[in-house]
Amino acid sequence: MDRIRLVGGNPLNGSIPISGAKNAALPLMIASLLTDDTLTLENVPHLADVEQLIRILGNHGVDYSVNGRREKQQEGYSRTINFTARHIVDTTAPYELVSKMRASFWVIGPLLARMGEAKVSLPGGCAIGTRPVDLFIDGLRALGAEIDVESGYAIAKAKKNRLTGNRYVFPKVSVGATHVLMMAASLARGETVLDNAACEPEVVNLADCLNAMGARITGAGTRTIHIDGVEMLSGARHKIIPDRIETGTYAMAVAMAGGDVVLEGARADLLEHALDVVASTGTEIQPTNSGIRITRNGHGIHPVDVTTEPFPGFPTDLQAQFMGLMTRANGRARITETIFENRFMHVQELARLGARISLSGQTATVEGVERLKGAQVMATDLRASVSLVIAGLAAEGETIVNRVYHLDRGFERLEEKLSGCGAVIERLSS
Repeated sequence: MDRIRLVGGNPLNGSIPISGAKNAALPLMIASLLTDDTLTLENVPHLADVEQLIRILGNHGVDYSVNGRREKQQEGYSRTINFTARHIVDTTAPYELVSKMRASFWVIGPLLARMGEAKVSLPGGCAIGTRPVDLFIDGLRALGAEIDVESGYAIAKAKKNRLTGNRYVFPKVSVGATHVLMMAASLARGETVLDNAACEPEVVNLADCLNAMGARITGAGTRTIHIDGVEMLSGARHKIIPDRIETGTYAMAVAMAGGDVVLEGARADLLEHALDVVASTGTEIQPTNSGIRITRNGHGIHPVDVTTEPFPGFPTDLQAQFMGLMTRANGRARITETIFENRFMHVQELARLGARISLSGQTATVEGVERLKGAQVMATDLRASVSLVIAGLAAEGETIVNRVYHLDRGFERLEEKLSGCGAVIERLSS
């Protein structure tokens, strides 16, 4: 099993290319099930989750081909991929595939909408709380689906082989359920209104793609989305937005290590609040024609309190990274997690590096320390793993991060991007 070795103390200087957003790529890939034409996606990141979803889509009969790499980037970074679901050969998504990644459950919406039926295993994935699928099931039932849960599978059928538009109010904001119901309603009979919908940029990116395929969606990016169902969708060509979580992660890495880095291709409008928080730590942030410039030279890190919230609030997917940054703050910071339970598993691993963190319910209090010291640490999930890397950038001596397969799920060539800016970091293969 691969590990990451890093030696802290070096500032970061140079540029880091920001990859396509994983959280946008996954629903867009799944949207290929809605049409028998080819859906071409640009800026697809090379990640373990993307490769796993390609295998899952292949199980349903989706063919794919890779066109190459993004202009002016070395081989291996984001690609253009063609997805063609001309013939759906199987409407069952089996446990052995779905259990490896939660987002694969989302195929239930397009399969129901296009084929009138689906049998999808209940998902596995990150161990950061229950993250139930009841919102998906309730929402699809509101569109006329008959769904039974038997032996670990959601077995769904559409009445008269087609979903019917309806109004659905999400009892709580859910990005995944918003994706699924928006895709399903695109081929439903009549109008669907989704209230209390997620406003994340990834939702807007999906709506833009669906509209390019012939869907009629308005209001994406607001709490109320209107979808007028159509008989069929066509193919399209669509570009995946840059990854705002990767952008925020590298901004925090520079804030931790110091230095001057341009995040190439990054868009400040995708995570304004998170960038404001990073700026409040004493880091200079400047949008440029090519991306975002992050600078911190010689100043201490100011403590900042944050609470995770749905977009446009501070993202839960940056909570662990920010905690890593706050371990070196000049004072006390409080971090409150409101989206997922059990998302503080990185605390005990940060403590191995010398961090001082106490927990009370869903709030972590971080007492910044003058120095961290390298140690062996264990990644527990995707975001937790990169928080350990951020802490390791400032730790004295050598830090070894184990279980880096978590990193490979969401960060494209992280060690290459950081080492290109002067970090002493490398991957150790088993």
